[in-house]
Order: sequence, then C-alpha cells, then structure tokens
Amino acid sequence: MLNKKTELLFVISLFTGAIILLFITYPIINTFSLTKPALILEALQDREVLQSIYISMGAAAITTFISFLLGVPFAYFLARKDFKGKSLIESIIDVPIVIPHTVAGICLLTVLSPRCWFGRMLTNLGIEVLGTIAAIVIAMTFVSMPFLINTAKESFKWVSPRLENVSRTLGATHAQTFFLITFSLSWRDILGGMILTWARAISEFGAVIILAYHPMIAPTLIYERFTCYGMIYAVPVTAILIIISLIIFIILRIIASGRKEEIF
Repeated sequence: MLNKKTELLFVISLFTGAIILLFITYPIINTFSLTKPALILEALQDREVLQSIYISMGAAAITTFISFLLGVPFAYFLARKDFKGKSLIESIIDVPIVIPHTVAGICLLTVLSPRCWFGRMLTNLGIEVLGTIAAIVIAMTFVSMPFLINTAKESFKWVSPRLENVSRTLGATHAQTFFLITFSLSWRDILGGMILTWARAISEFGAVIILAYHPMIAPTLIYERFTCYGMIYAVPVTAILIIISLIIFIILRIIASGRKEEIF
C-alpha cells in the first residue's frame, strides 16, 4: 500500500514537472521559430545590438564582482553571529527582491537626482551618474546582490564552526582560517550565487530604464525595437541574448558543479 502511494506521488510529481518544463521551454523554443537565421545574422552585424549586449554583459560582470566583494564578508558575519535585530537586517537585504523593480529604480533616482543631498554632492563634484554605465551597475547591484548574500550565507552555515576552531587552535589566523577552510569548502555554492547574481543583473530592465535609458542595455534595446517596430525586429535580438546567456550560464554551471552531467 505504501509503495502504491509512493508511486502515485511520483506520477503526480512527474506530471507537474512536465508542466513546469513545458511552461519554461516552449516560449523560448517558440521564440526561435518566429525568426530566421538570416535575421539573427543580420542582427549580429548591427553595431547597436552588439554594443547593447556588450554593455549588458560588462555591467552584469561588474555587478557580480561588486556583490562578491561586499556581500561575501557580510554573509559570513550573518552566518556566524547571532545578535539582536538580525532578522530585521536579513529582511532588509531581501527588500530589493520583493519590491517591483520600477519602484527600485524610482527609489534609487530619489537618491541620485540633484533633489537629494547625495545627488547634489555628486553634481557639485562633477560626477555624472544618471544616464551612464555607473547608473546601470547601481541598478543591477541593488536588485541582484541579495541573491549572492543569501547563497553565501547558507553555504557558510553548512561549514561547521568546529573546523574553524580547530584551525585557530593550531595557530592559524582568522583570515587564514576563512580562506583555507571556510571559503575553500563553500566556494562552489558561492559561485552558484554569483551565477544567479549575474543572471539576475543581465535580465534587469525596470530599475535600469529609470536611471539610464541610454546607454542601452540589451533588454532596453529589445523593448524599444518591439514598441517602435514590432516583434519582427525584437525577436532576433531576443534570440541572440538567449543564446549568449545560455552558453555563459552553462559554462559557469559546469565550473560550479565540477561535473558536466549535473547540468543536463
């Protein structure tokens, strides 16, 4: 009787899984069916398309690097220390994930515009942020950094503090213990968090378009071509971005897993 219930549960699981996979893959596959290889090749020769993809990739990479430098140390602190107000801080970190990203863009704009003291200070120093790559990176970092912090925090929790204590008693410094023990055991999960951060950053549109319509990232270019010229001009760029993102994503996942078969 137990086996029958278990088998029924597996059948239900497979059925729901098939729906999920179809829901995810069919729109992507259908996108390629709506365009022709010639149009994709033509888009690849378009300087505006290449520039927007280059900006998207570069800004997402910078975002991931910044998130790593700032997020990993803080994630380690949150994983190892219990203190009053910790739950509140962890909730604040998750706020950018919860709020609509156009709202996130407006919130950032209120700080970076000359109406705020910080924006006025930047203007007085001759530093232009709005409408620059810096604004794109700020928007991407705001909405994607929580993914890296949360992933790194959970990976550090899986490393037993006893290992760190043994390392310290053997004469290693706190920094040596962190890099040789804690980070060494957690780096694959952290790399997975970096992949999520990069993927979230490159797909960001709502917050970016508020701070910097130009220079155009790929999602902004796709939106502009769709609204101005229709689907026939938007789909080839969409297909190119999907291909590039999937290639990079799969390569990084192979590195993170250490075994190619875990990706497929």
